[in-house]
Amino acid sequence: MRAVGLMVHGGPEVLEVVDVEAVTAGPGQIRIQNFAAAVNPTDIVARDGTRAKLQSQFPPPYVPGMDAAGIVDQVGEGVSTGIKLGDRVMAMVVPKASHGAYREQLVLNQYAVVPAPANTTHLQASTLPMNALTARLSLDLLELSPGQVLAVTGGPGAYGGYVIELAKAAGLTVIADSSESDRALLETLGADVVVARGEGFAERIREHFPDGVDGVADGALLNDKAIPAVKDGGAFTAIRGFRGEPQRDIRFTETWVTQYNERYDLLDALRQQTEQGQLTLRVADVVPPERAGDAHQRLAAGGTRGRIVIDFT
Repeated sequence: MRAVGLMVHGGPEVLEVVDVEAVTAGPGQIRIQNFAAAVNPTDIVARDGTRAKLQSQFPPPYVPGMDAAGIVDQVGEGVSTGIKLGDRVMAMVVPKASHGAYREQLVLNQYAVVPAPANTTHLQASTLPMNALTARLSLDLLELSPGQVLAVTGGPGAYGGYVIELAKAAGLTVIADSSESDRALLETLGADVVVARGEGFAERIREHFPDGVDGVADGALLNDKAIPAVKDGGAFTAIRGFRGEPQRDIRFTETWVTQYNERYDLLDALRQQTEQGQLTLRVADVVPPERAGDAHQRLAAGGTRGRIVIDFT
């Protein structure tokens, strides 16, 4: 059974099509015939050796990937979520050794697998789970109320775009940074105010909100540079494990999406919001498994809007 994996860590060129053993759904598990796997920045970290120590206890190949979409082809005993054979589904995958989303067949806990949004392709559905769950977690950690103001960094990206849309659905006012070429995109996603990207993010935010904003969701890894945008007693959350030094009664949290692993309720709610038109699925490009390395190279170069997807059909 085909997968895209690596035998040694390194650059995009180490990714190759490998053969892995077929798997069988056990009690409480679902097997997916996986047709689409979105390529995310976290996959680059899994490939380049940053997490090599975590993987070293397992033999290669190491298979990255956190987003999958396909068809259910086996249901284990005791599955109670209503998912059945032949259903179109999507899932977030937490990779471990050869168990990542870059493979044709996946066995997952039943609570990780939800129906794919109606009227979407497998390619489109694969762009939703991990990034939207990350955005959902960031907003939950910030604990903002309708009418409050959220600043988002990295708005044009997949995570940032979902943060903007989920925030608007929750009744928040959103201000985000962007290059001029992405301004129209952010306005389409729902940003109320768009400021220029680059140095001076916090100063530009305070030009519009002099006391600062109620919360910041930092998807662009501005880290310390974004903290001055938050008002005293506000909230700040960031991806990749950054947590600011205590100051001005700001509540700092770290957004680790694995906290929402196997949360059927949350992922299915995101499915429903997609069907209601509140979330936009963006496929930047499609590549075959043999060109997964090209997808990693392009993603690392920056400027990708939406997600490049590996097509296993």
